[in-house]
Amino acid sequence: MNREEELRSLAESRRRIDEIDVQLLELLNQRTRVVEHIGRIKELLTLPIYEPKREDDVFRNVTEHNDGPLTAEAVKAIFERIIDEMRTLQRMRREQKNQGQEGQGETEC
Repeated sequence: MNREEELRSLAESRRRIDEIDVQLLELLNQRTRVVEHIGRIKELLTLPIYEPKREDDVFRNVTEHNDGPLTAEAVKAIFERIIDEMRTLQRMRREQKNQGQEGQGETEC
């Protein structure tokens, strides 16, 4: 390949990365909606947000299904970050709900 062909290939690869990133974002938002649903159920059942056994199950699931080229350690690190963000979201939702309930009993003078 000459330089011009390589530059076209680079541009096309970057365009494809942008498409994949949007797909990843859509999947992350789908996952987040399910996590929000789980958070509501956990709250109703007074279950903790942090469940280490469940997180281990997630790590096992994704590493067992990993065909590479990412290493198992890289996959686990990515999912640790995703799970951390989901846990943060559940905490924020729970705090917002609790603050809203506290404010319902108060009246303005």
